[in-house]
Amino acid sequence: MTVALEGVRVAHGAREVLHGVDLTVARDELLVVLGPSGAGKSTLLRAVAGLTPVSAGRVAIGERDVTRLRPGLRNVAMVFQSYALFPHLTAVENIAFGLVVRDVPKAEAVERARRAADTVGCGHLLDRRPGQLSGGERQRVALARALVREPDVFLLDEPLSNLDAELRVEMRAELKALHARVGGATLHVTHDQVEALVLGDRIAVLREGRIEQVGTPDEIWDAPATTFVARFVGSPAMNLLPSDGPLPGLAPPGTLIGIRPGALRLGSSGVEARVERIEVVGEDAHVYLRLGEHSVVARVPATERPGGETFVTVREGAVHVFDAATGIRV
Repeated sequence: MTVALEGVRVAHGAREVLHGVDLTVARDELLVVLGPSGAGKSTLLRAVAGLTPVSAGRVAIGERDVTRLRPGLRNVAMVFQSYALFPHLTAVENIAFGLVVRDVPKAEAVERARRAADTVGCGHLLDRRPGQLSGGERQRVALARALVREPDVFLLDEPLSNLDAELRVEMRAELKALHARVGGATLHVTHDQVEALVLGDRIAVLREGRIEQVGTPDEIWDAPATTFVARFVGSPAMNLLPSDGPLPGLAPPGTLIGIRPGALRLGSSGVEARVERIEVVGEDAHVYLRLGEHSVVARVPATERPGGETFVTVREGAVHVFDAATGIRV
């Protein structure tokens, strides 16, 4: 089943949150909506679910126009950041709850709940209540509750943000493997660029209610469409400098050059730079440099971090060029 948003606008009073969003999720695709807080990511998800009314435009699931359809008739399943489990119910009761309220016989609902729990790796937790589960276990129960409904569309709203760093890495891998097994059109919302790059078949970068770029993770990384995408995706952020700045001759006049920190080379030749500070992050060092009036950051092996003065060159073929006035890639 596919999902299509066509010119979707959402307003809260006089304030418009989504400004004519066009976006399509293909059958069995996992599309990640990536953006900062306040970009409209959750609003977009809620518009698909029917939890937030659409001011203008159209939402379709498969061949059905669901724009004015109430949530219960859309056959979508949503996993929230907060898990939203009933604390007084066991895990199996939480998973089966949506089936029971739809008059599925209890024995069938429990059996389907057990199968869904086994699929996401929480089959051994079914007799426990949410208060007896860890964050990762509660997330698995929430995923099983979505899965058991056999929805046309999965909607995941920052589902990993409450987990610690190690568990997020583990759950990212499990989510990707789960989607490969189960399929279905999936919209996954996050502010975490690593999560987006790892999970997404494609990524839609959202800024202030507008789509900046839609592409594969490689396209988003290798050919950012705007300076916003260039700086939002990547840590440390991409360096942006005027083409007539401290590294001249790399692009036409009147443009901006974008250089990822890993593409800057430090050594004994090139443009002179002063080291302002160094942050050691495991095997890498982020070296913050002053080039005349401009600051840049280079990512180098921690064992190769420089002293107070160094020289900078740029790896061949690693320069991105943007229009200085619009910020659009040229």
